Amino acid sequence: MSLPEVREVVSEVAEMLTEWEEQYGITFSPSFNITGGEPFLRDDIFEILGIICGRDFDTYLLSNGVLIDKKRAQKVSDLGVRGVQVSIEGPEKIHEMIRGKGSYSSAMRGVQHLLEAGITVTLNATLSDINAGYFMDMIELASSTGVQRLGFSRLVPSGRGAGLLTKMLKKEKVKELYKSILSLKIKGLEIVTGDPIMSQMTSNGKEDEGSTPIGGCAAGLSGITLLQDGTITPCRRLSVPIGNIRKDSLREVWATSEVLMKLRDRKAYAGKCSSCHRWASCRGCRAIAYAYSSSIGQESFLSDDPQCFIED
Repeated sequence: MSLPEVREVVSEVAEMLTEWEEQYGITFSPSFNITGGEPFLRDDIFEILGIICGRDFDTYLLSNGVLIDKKRAQKVSDLGVRGVQVSIEGPEKIHEMIRGKGSYSSAMRGVQHLLEAGITVTLNATLSDINAGYFMDMIELASSTGVQRLGFSRLVPSGRGAGLLTKMLKKEKVKELYKSILSLKIKGLEIVTGDPIMSQMTSNGKEDEGSTPIGGCAAGLSGITLLQDGTITPCRRLSVPIGNIRKDSLREVWATSEVLMKLRDRKAYAGKCSSCHRWASCRGCRAIAYAYSSSIGQESFLSDDPQCFIED
């Protein structure tokens, strides 16, 4: 998408939310997460950030950190970006096994530049059998580096990750690891995740929450993704096209997309998720459900989350 197209999209989003606030009395806390690929590969990334920050959206960057030098870090800070997430998969040996030789030191230099510029930094690991055993080392790394947050997500076996299908964590191992993470209390370090399964571990609710989604997986509920060519998807990790911003109205897609309506409809779900009393606040990770079901020839974004260990 060109810079003028990006400006037009940001304006459309701003106008849409303003109208919804006026019509429905809803207060939004809108944000943009700029990711890739690698966002710093765009020559006009700072113009894009300026457009978004200029509309008072909370703006965040997701990067591999390699291209972040001192000048870029200061520019990100000057524009008012709220935070930057840098992908670090574990200690140096593990990180470079996944992301390539020399990538670790380059990424950590980028992290230091961001911290020196006064930016909130999140180190984020994508958990699989390759690196899950090193997550506790990540805590030590994050603490010693001085970053404010340590995040994690589960591997989605699609795209470049499709070849790592056999490296997906078994649900028993996910449960064990998440219990260990929940028991941690590290001063000065916040541990964060968007994993809906993790959120259920701290929920005591046992009564059925009903059929109106109120949290959990963001797909179709609290977020939407625009790809580099304008394709609209429910989530950056759920590769199901639902329109294109170059020709489709975003608010029309949000209101009428059959895919989004199914994601919000408990009756459309299959298996354990459809009958789970936590459906409204969880629904599992739809991207993992879709990628895994596709790998076994079923291709359904409404199937069970294969790593769910939560009991009804």
